[in-house]
Parts: sequence; C-alpha cells; structure tokens
Amino acid sequence: MERRTFVKSAAGAMAAKGMAFAASSRVLGANDRIRVAVLGVNGRGKSHIAGFEPLDNVEVATLVDPDRNIAEERAASFEGKYGRKPTVEQDLRRVLDDKSIDCITVATPNHWHALATIWGCQAGKDVYVEKPGAHTIYEGQQMVAAAKKYDRIVQHGVQLRSSVAMREGIQLLHDGIIGDIYLGRACIFKWRPSVGKRPSATPPAHVDWKLWQGPAEERAFSTKYVHYNWHWHWDYGNGDIGNQGTHETDLMLWGLGVGLPDEAMAMGGKFLWDDDKETPETMTALLKWKKENIMGEIAVRPWSSNYEDGVRVGNIFYGSEGFMLMRSYNSYEVYFGAKREPGPKADLGGNHFANFIKAVRSRKTSDQHGPVGTAHASSSVAHIANIALRTERKLNFDRETERFINDDDANSYLRRKTYRKGFEVPEKV
Repeated sequence: MERRTFVKSAAGAMAAKGMAFAASSRVLGANDRIRVAVLGVNGRGKSHIAGFEPLDNVEVATLVDPDRNIAEERAASFEGKYGRKPTVEQDLRRVLDDKSIDCITVATPNHWHALATIWGCQAGKDVYVEKPGAHTIYEGQQMVAAAKKYDRIVQHGVQLRSSVAMREGIQLLHDGIIGDIYLGRACIFKWRPSVGKRPSATPPAHVDWKLWQGPAEERAFSTKYVHYNWHWHWDYGNGDIGNQGTHETDLMLWGLGVGLPDEAMAMGGKFLWDDDKETPETMTALLKWKKENIMGEIAVRPWSSNYEDGVRVGNIFYGSEGFMLMRSYNSYEVYFGAKREPGPKADLGGNHFANFIKAVRSRKTSDQHGPVGTAHASSSVAHIANIALRTERKLNFDRETERFINDDDANSYLRRKTYRKGFEVPEKV
C-alpha cells in the first residue's frame, strides 16, 4: 500500500506533518486494544517485545530496524512464541504514517532517541523511550516541549522507577530515615572489555546505513559501530555514564530530591586498551547543589572492580543518621550509625511497561513512574558530567536557562553542531 511521502527536508516540514498526524490520534477506551511498534529490536527492543506483548489488550504489531535481517529474525522468533507474525519495517517513518499504531517504543541507539520521540509525539503516538532520553541537553529540552505540546504520554525506560522496593526506599529517604542527606553516590561498575579496532567497510545490503545514522554526521560504515559499540562513540552514544549510568543518575536525583546541579567537575580517560572507544573507560564526576547543600558523585569503572558495600550497579545515599544501599533495580537496605546497625530492607520489582500502558489509557501523567521531565533531567546530568570531562575544568551551570555560565566552550556541547538534512531536531516542535 502506498504511503504518504516521507519528510524530505527541514524540521518545519516535519512539524507541519506532525501536527496533521496528532489530530488523527485515536482516543482509547479502557477495553480498547493498544497497538505498539517497537523501534530497534537488536538489544533492549527484545525486552520491549517481551514486556508489552503479554499485557492485557496490548499487541506488538510492528517491528522496525534499519537492519532488515535482524527485524525479520525477531519477527520469526515472535511468531514461534506467540503464533502470529508482526509487520516488519525498515524505516520508522512508515510507522508514523500508520494510524492504527497507538504507541511507539524507542530502543534505537542514543542519537535517535529524541528525534524519534518528537516525531512520535507529532504523529499522535505515545512513546516509551529508552535511556538516555536524549543524546544532548538541547534534544532533551525539545523532547519535553513536544510531549507537552501534543499532549502525549512519554515514558523514560528506567525500570527501577516502577520497582516496589525502590519506590518504598525512596519514600523512606524523603521521610528522613537516614536523617539529613548530604551525599549520593552512583556506582556504574560494568564488565566492559576491549572492543578492538575495526576498519571502515561497505555496509551490507540488509542495513540502511544512512537511516541508521539519522541525525548524526555522516560517516563510513564500520562494524565498530553496528550493532552495540556505538555506545563508545560521541556521535552516537554517551559512554557508560549515559548508558547504564542514566539509571543511576535518575536514581540519584530521585533519592536526593533535586534537579540539575549548579556545579560539576570530572576526570577520567582510557587507561586499559588502545581500541576504537572514544568515550572514557573510567571516570569520576562530582556534582554540587548549592541551595540544597548536597553533593553527588558518579563513578564509572569498566573491568575488574570491587563492589562497594555490595553495590556494583546502583546508588548509596549518606545521611546524618546512616546510609541506604540501593542495588541494581529492585532492592534497598538501610544501616544506622557507626556500628552499621541494620534497618529496613526490601527486594521486590515491578512492571514499568504496564505502568506506561496504565498512563496511556488514563491520559494522566500523574500515573507515570518515569515521566518525560525525569528523562530530561537524568540524561542531562550524564551530559553535564561528560561535558566537564571533555572541557577538563570545573563548570558552573544555570539551572533556569540550562546553560553553562560564561563558558562558550562548554555550551558548544549542549547540542549537535549540525544535523543531517531531513533528520534535524526542530527548533520549534
């Protein structure tokens, strides 16, 4: 079936198209079936498929990936498990043209997150977007603006937000269980080996390389990017602080009860391997919220690493009366005083996909555990830390304007310098 012509040039054309789309979004009743398209099905997209399809009155209808072979493989696996084969598309813009799709989930590389979300909002779709919500601070701002303008439910894929234990632990923190909190420490200790060195090559016929690059600067195809190690290249990823780390920056902000920081500094680099990675293997970032008189610390370690009080991935919150460990996505433990006397603890998960669907049906952002504002904030903290690392100095940040104070160099990292034609993140959404 012939579809409408795709976006050909500037963001303004896309915005106009999006406004027409938004008017066509259907109103869902409590018993209506919600049809979902999953964008990017090589990594986290597999979890999206497994998370949404079993939910009541939810149907994963379309799988989308620039690598058509991967999309077809996932569709075949889906058919074997669920007894029907979803539609397969290579270009996400075809999903935006499909009025029968109610929601899109974005599990693409980071550089596509904000634009896919904005296009989805303009097309009248609700959006579940993986972490980090945006590749830059500017893109996060535009994503928030689009969700508000088009009245869309946009959920950030930080599943710890729906964990019963984590929600209970955060409430205890806010109720003062460990007294006055003065420090949050985010731990990101993942096993990240060398990725080696790989040359440029001709893209295989089943990969739409131009589409895969989307908003990013055009580069020669290489398997050093496709399909996972793009995380370690600035054009596409944000390093591990913007990968696993976004879960932990989100948890830190949530636990401390703060937004973007006033000051930031960072140090790190590559100390282990001479490989293709551009982003740091190891880094430590320090953050300060002056009015709240609170510090934050983010630690990234890539290889053999001790756990810190049993925390490998998670947060530690320190207060005047004790401390709280929050491990991975689903547990917390409290300890009091110099003798580390044990207090409350819990280990119980939740269903973040179901929470998103609940909000889609109710149209209430108050039902969301991971609303779009938290996506922008937690992603931006990772970006601020990375910018401090790249500029190699202490930075002062204006929370109101979301710009660095008297620092043109640092501000040059707030957004991508250029966008490829047809894939611009619009100034006006």
